[in-house]
Amino acid sequence: MPIKTPAELPALEGLFAENIFAMDSDRATKQNIRPLNVGILNLMPNKIETELQILRLLSNTPLQINIDLIRIDETAPKNTPASHMDAFYHSFSEVKDKKYDGLIVTGAPLGNLEYEDVKYWDKMTLLMDWSKRNVQSTIFLCWAAHAAMYHFYKVPRILRESKLSGVFEHQVLDEKNELMRGFDPYFWAPHSRVGEIPEQDYASVNGLSVLASSEQAGVYIAASDDKRQVYVTGHPEYDPLTLDQEYHRDIEADLGPSVPENYYRNDNPQQDVMVRWKSHGNLFFTNWLNYYVYQTTPYDLNELN
Repeated sequence: MPIKTPAELPALEGLFAENIFAMDSDRATKQNIRPLNVGILNLMPNKIETELQILRLLSNTPLQINIDLIRIDETAPKNTPASHMDAFYHSFSEVKDKKYDGLIVTGAPLGNLEYEDVKYWDKMTLLMDWSKRNVQSTIFLCWAAHAAMYHFYKVPRILRESKLSGVFEHQVLDEKNELMRGFDPYFWAPHSRVGEIPEQDYASVNGLSVLASSEQAGVYIAASDDKRQVYVTGHPEYDPLTLDQEYHRDIEADLGPSVPENYYRNDNPQQDVMVRWKSHGNLFFTNWLNYYVYQTTPYDLNELN
């Protein structure tokens, strides 16, 4: 939440110079406050697990948030009961006439497929175009981040020779961007993907800035200058054992996976997991809700365009 100060306080000018969000008393008294409406398009197979991961992070704020869980189509997911989907999820057709303050589009296990070969790609492109008109700010996670870069800017991804899996050190590249507020200069974050987009391809897009990257994992967070689109190539929402579960799943599927890097103590799967990304994950979602959603969204969502 912002700091409220008297308009004449000398410190206010210093806060603004450091790009720290504060407001004077006049602005504070004119604010209209209402609950935020946030949609979650869940593309992951185990939807219940993903719901918990994301909702846990969204709950770490004093803001009241109304959540809509959204499904891309009516296909029955393999790892989620149909009764759960029927009870808690809306089809896109049911929400397409709504406006949202925020939208989160999860990753999906589709890394080896060409985008046009994804069975719901046409619906996905329709939803991405819809989000530009009907959502104040959208986060695209992992596969969805690459898919959105391809759809909006025709930037292709490159398939890696081997899957990127592990927890990697990243550097903040723009410490004054509100999304990076409070981050340490270097921080850790999980990745689990087979695709990547070179940093120069992000930099080639006008109005798009890379905010954090890694020497090993590449670009981690990029955002449009108008705060309407956020691209996150990793998984700040992951639970401590998610990468461990993926690793053993790939072993059982005889995929010959490499041990996730910087994840198990001494890189030994028989030892404990080193959890060192949860604080950054909470801070990222809190900053997004505050600076990219709450402070920018119109009180009347019908004013979105």
